[in-house]
Amino acid sequence: MAGKDQLIDQCRKPAGWLGRFLLWVWNIRHSRVTDWGLRHVAIAQRDTILDVGCGGGRTVRKLAGVATQGRVCGVDHSEESVAAARRTNRHGIATGRVEIRMGSVSNLPFPTGTFDLVTAVETHFWWSDLPAGLREVLRVLKPGGRLAIIAEVYKGGKHDQQMQKLVELANMAFLTAAEHRELLVGAGYADVHITEKHGKGWICGVGKKPS
Repeated sequence: MAGKDQLIDQCRKPAGWLGRFLLWVWNIRHSRVTDWGLRHVAIAQRDTILDVGCGGGRTVRKLAGVATQGRVCGVDHSEESVAAARRTNRHGIATGRVEIRMGSVSNLPFPTGTFDLVTAVETHFWWSDLPAGLREVLRVLKPGGRLAIIAEVYKGGKHDQQMQKLVELANMAFLTAAEHRELLVGAGYADVHITEKHGKGWICGVGKKPS
């Protein structure tokens, strides 16, 4: 059980050599679901974007490659993740278009109405207070700005059975597609769209901050 507890802790907040290894794995493993999810939001070249729970930083780098005249920020509550994301985005940081900060989704270190787009890839199910985190994301979005939640952990997906034990041990948020919709609407988002790719077990939820 101690080994399982350690792995769960690392998934929540990577640290040390094991955390660095997991961040490297996730940068590779989450790449395709990220690409699929990002296709559900329009990204303009001058957009200002935030990736919440940026992990190893590959999503930040993808976003910076699309918003080529904009600015992309990443935030994570793990020092190991922040260090890894900064390494992954050395060039973007050097040019001043990328910034990686320590911070939590419960108290994002940005002014109200900062971002055109916020992404959360394979992270929202770990948030300690999911409704509060969604409201905090809503705060930092500009009116008309969008949130995109991208994941392959959800109830009713392809990986449902494999995830059951981890969900029980880790007390993760394990929601159906309909529950994702209800959560986003309840947090104040408009024009909510939930898309599933059943063959892969992927889900993408997009909501907009009302103008």
